[in-house]
Amino acid sequence: MRRAPRARRPVLALLAAASAGLIVIGVPGGLALRHAAGAEPAGRAGGTSAALGGTAALGGSDAGDVRAYELENARLAARLWAARAEHDRAARLAELREAAPYPGLVPAHVIAVGEGPGRADTVTIDAGTRRGVRPNMAVVSGDGLVGRVIAAGADSATVLLATDVTSGIGARLAGSRHVGIVTGEGMRSGGLLRLRVLDARAPLRVGQRVETLGSRGMRPYPAGVPIGEVIEVEPATDQLTRSALVRPAVRFSALDVVGVVTGSGRSGDARAG
Repeated sequence: MRRAPRARRPVLALLAAASAGLIVIGVPGGLALRHAAGAEPAGRAGGTSAALGGTAALGGSDAGDVRAYELENARLAARLWAARAEHDRAARLAELREAAPYPGLVPAHVIAVGEGPGRADTVTIDAGTRRGVRPNMAVVSGDGLVGRVIAAGADSATVLLATDVTSGIGARLAGSRHVGIVTGEGMRSGGLLRLRVLDARAPLRVGQRVETLGSRGMRPYPAGVPIGEVIEVEPATDQLTRSALVRPAVRFSALDVVGVVTGSGRSGDARAG
C-alpha cells in the first residue's frame, strides 16, 4: 500500500479532525460528546460507558431546549396571526368607509353571535350609547345591509340580522319603481331572504339586485343599501304580489367589521380599526 507523502500527512490529519468535529456538532449534544471523547478513557468498556452516560445526560437538556424553541415559535406564530388579523380588519374598515359613506357611521366589531329571546339571528357589537348607537338604527358592512339595532347598552348593542324570520325590510328592485318587503328565512334555513313585490306584473328575474327603500331620517334604514340578488322567482300564488328568493349581499357567517348608521352628520371614531 502506498503511503501518503510525509508533507501531506498533517493536512490529511487536519481534515479528518475537522470532519469528525462537524459530525459531532451535527448531533444533539455534540459539544458534550466531543468533550467526553477527549477525556482519557480507563479502557474500551469504560470509554463506551462514559460516552453513553454523557448522551443520556444530554437527553433531558436537549428536550428542554426543543420545548423552549417550540414555545417561542408558538408565541411568534400567535403574534404574526394577530398582526395579520389587525391588518385585515383595518383593510375591511377602509372598505366599509368607502362603500358605506353614510352620515354618522360608527364602526364596530362583532363580538358575539347568539340567539336573543325569541330571535334566532342576532349578533352583539362593541359599540353602544356612549358612541351614539341607539335602537332602530341600520347596521351595514362593506357589502350591504346587515340588520338593525334592537337594544343598546353603554358599550355594546344587539343587532337583529336581516335573515331573522321576524325581520321586515322595505325594499326596491334596483333601477326600478317596483317596491316590496324583504323578510328573513332564518340562518337555520340557509340564511336566504324572501322578497314580496307589491305588483303581480313586476318583471322579476334571476340576477336582479334588491336594495333598501329607505325611511324618513334613515331610521331604521337609509335608501339604496344593497340587500341581495334574486336567485329564484317563485310561481305566482295570487293576483296582487310576486315573490322571489334572494341571496344576501352580506356573508352573515363571516361578519367582523360593521358600521352603525347614526345619521348624526359626522362619522364616529375609528376604534374598530
